[in-house]
Amino acid sequence: MAEPVGTLSNTPDSSELLTGEAVALDVQSTSFILRAAGAIIDFLATVILAGLLFWLLFVLAMQGVIDQSATAAFSTSIIVFSCVVVPTAVETLSRGRSLGKLAVGARIVRDDGGAAGFRHAFIRAVTGFLEIYMTLGGVAALTGLLTGRSKRLGDLLAGTYAQQERVPRVAEPVFGMPPALAAWAELADVGRMPDRLSRRIAQFLKQAPKLTPATRVRLARDLAVEASAWVSPVPNVDPELFLYAVAAARRDREYAAHMLERERLARVAPVLTGRPHGFPDR
Repeated sequence: MAEPVGTLSNTPDSSELLTGEAVALDVQSTSFILRAAGAIIDFLATVILAGLLFWLLFVLAMQGVIDQSATAAFSTSIIVFSCVVVPTAVETLSRGRSLGKLAVGARIVRDDGGAAGFRHAFIRAVTGFLEIYMTLGGVAALTGLLTGRSKRLGDLLAGTYAQQERVPRVAEPVFGMPPALAAWAELADVGRMPDRLSRRIAQFLKQAPKLTPATRVRLARDLAVEASAWVSPVPNVDPELFLYAVAAARRDREYAAHMLERERLARVAPVLTGRPHGFPDR
């Protein structure tokens, strides 16, 4: 029996999330570099906000609007507001995003994949004041390097991690009919092949460039033997070339059948959507 091609995959650096229905989801966590870039953006935004508030406080103090004791109290309030209140509010209202995370395409989620709430954002903000602002990011960087999913201390306490949402789109390869088998494709019968076998062939052709030569030849031969039982006539060509031709022939014929169905439906559309003769248009 041939090996299922579905077991062959080059899995990227990602995390497997198991849902309540025991379905494994392949979600990608944000890398340490991207998390660091987002943290720097958030740090600069916080410093700018705090700087503007301190400048306003300085102006009011110079004009005598507030006294020295009130200035000290307001200074502490500005630090708490900029470093804890604002990050908590932003992450809670934006469902785990911030200016830096929006720039790098990340979002804070729970360890089970659910949306983070106020409790998670508050724990992260309070811990972030200690590990980011008090140590200039040293503790956060060290923790992110030593933990999985590049978690910082706040993520460990809150049970969250940064999920990468801006994943590059993978272009699916399109296989054309080999010129040497163009005449064969006009007469070949490939419609009896099971859909499951057709999907395995398509997956093999997509992953073939990533396989070792020996594995590629062995899988192509095994799949060609399986497919030959459902294809007539069977050309005397290389097994992988035969698989390319079978996949292209099935795709082209399914596309032609789909277009024919659309054409027939378009011809009867006026009858299906029109009103009976003499029926008023209300």
